[in-house]
Formats: sequence, structure tokens, C-alpha cells
Amino acid sequence: MTNRTTTRVLAAATALLALGAGAGCSTGGAAGADPQRVDVVAAFYPLQFLAERIGGDAVRVTNLAKPGAEPHDLELTPGQVGQVSEAELIVYLKGFQPAVDEAIGQNGGDRAFDVTSVQPLLDASAGGHNHEGEEEHGEEEHGGGKDPHVWLDPTRFAAIGDQLAQRLGKADPDHAADYTARSAALRADLTNLDGEFNQGLRTCQRREIVTSHAAFGYLADRYRLEQVGITGLSPDVEPSPQRLAQVIEEAKDHQASTIFFETLVSPKVAETIAGQVGARTAVLDPIEGLAAGSGADYLSVMRTNLQALRTALSCS
Repeated sequence: MTNRTTTRVLAAATALLALGAGAGCSTGGAAGADPQRVDVVAAFYPLQFLAERIGGDAVRVTNLAKPGAEPHDLELTPGQVGQVSEAELIVYLKGFQPAVDEAIGQNGGDRAFDVTSVQPLLDASAGGHNHEGEEEHGEEEHGGGKDPHVWLDPTRFAAIGDQLAQRLGKADPDHAADYTARSAALRADLTNLDGEFNQGLRTCQRREIVTSHAAFGYLADRYRLEQVGITGLSPDVEPSPQRLAQVIEEAKDHQASTIFFETLVSPKVAETIAGQVGARTAVLDPIEGLAAGSGADYLSVMRTNLQALRTALSCS
């Protein structure tokens, strides 16, 4: 048995004694509850997806962001801070969730895996326009105008997965080969997905996408689209009347047939613009999180996005 497992057995035994001493108490989702698996804390859904696909049965993954909640605005409970401090590996994206950054800064150490160390972030203006005012607000919240939505490019997401497999292998050498094999299988799935997007968006009548917030720079950059964001990187920013008028004019100029909104924020602004330009609204999901009770996963949501794009852009 490895030192890691020995330590975890002792920790679990201590936890059981404490549980017996406190009637009615529960360890719930506390880190350290399963001594046979690596405790991984994921900051939000796409990182949970990676950790579960690559870790398989050898890991226990806790997602800090609740289903249906906007992960940008995450505030950690004391229990979640404890999970961060006890986890063997913390997978996060520096600058995306200030509360997670703070918890890791206080007690993360070398257990933290920042995905931006693998894939440096694109500028917020990548794949589209840089709009004065709204983009400035986004820059304040997301580290100097960098777009955090790196997972929307399957090729970049695969590279992050490869590095995560290495980090898991260091934390749990007994299963290192398994992590490598699962990351290779995931890379194959993501390569297939990338091929579907390239083929599906190869020939389209339009290449501009009007989105509720500028979350799709990586997707636009990868598949030669142009993003027109109603607001900047923050989904909860209210656009100014001047910005609304500007987007309406751009949508008319591009003959946009669809104004996209996303699942975790209100569609009201998108509906307002659509009504002004005679367009319809549709969902384009940045996959920051899944809706509560959803049976979907990253791959299925990306394929749903592809079909929505093909319809909106009149692709053949």
C-alpha cells in the first residue's frame, strides 16, 4: 500500500470515530471520505468533466459550482473551503472565480492545477469585436481582458486533459498508466468533435454569431466565425442603450437570423434585439455549467451547439 493510501486510511478512521462521537452529524461530501480514490476538487463543470473522464473509478470528483448556478459568481461555503484545503488535487482556472483563487492562495500549495498554465488564454477580443465599455468591465473581472472559456476549443481542451492525466499520475502513481490511457481516449473523442465542427461549419451563408455575452472567442477563432457579443465577458452585465443600438445595427448589417442566449442567464436582452431585427432566439451554451437535473455532458452540449450554429448560419 502506498503512503498516500495509508494516510487516507488513517484519516478515514479518524473521521469515522468523529462521526460516532457526534450523533446526527454527517461528513456529506467532505474530502477524504474515500481512502481508495484520489480526492479531486473541480472549480466548475468543464473541469469536472475532464477529471471524471480521465480519473475514472480511481478518483472522487467534487464540483464547487452547483448545477444551474452561474460559476462566475461562486461564493464558497466554509465546507467548500475545507474541501479545497483537504483535496489531493484542485483543478481550476486562475482568474475565473476569485473565491476559488483566494481559497487556493490560502491553502492550495502545490496541489493546485491551473489550466491556464497549459493553455494561455486568448485576449477577450479574439474571434470578434472589442467593444468599449462592456469589455472594460469584463477585463476587470477576468484578469486583464483574457477570455477564460478555453474549453470551447476541443483541441485546447484535449491538451489540458493530457496534462491533467500527468498530474493525476503524480498524485497516484499506481494508476498513472490508466490515467494516460483514458486521456488518450478522451483526446480521440475531442478530435472527432473538432472534425464534426470543421465539417459542419465549412460552408455557411453567414459566419457572424450574435451572442448574449462574449463567451465564444475560442470557438469563433477555431472555426473561422466572427462573434458579436452583446456584452463583454461577464454574462450579468446590463448593456447600455448605446450598446444595444450598436448590436441591433450590426445584426441588421450581417442579416443575422438568430440572436443567441445561454442557459444560465436571462434571455430578455437577446429577445429585445431579436424583436428589433426580425430574428429568432436560440440557445448557444458556453458550458460553464449544466442545468440542474440535466442528463447532458460536455460532448453532447457541444454537438447541440453545432446544430444550433448550422441552423443559424444556414450551413450546407
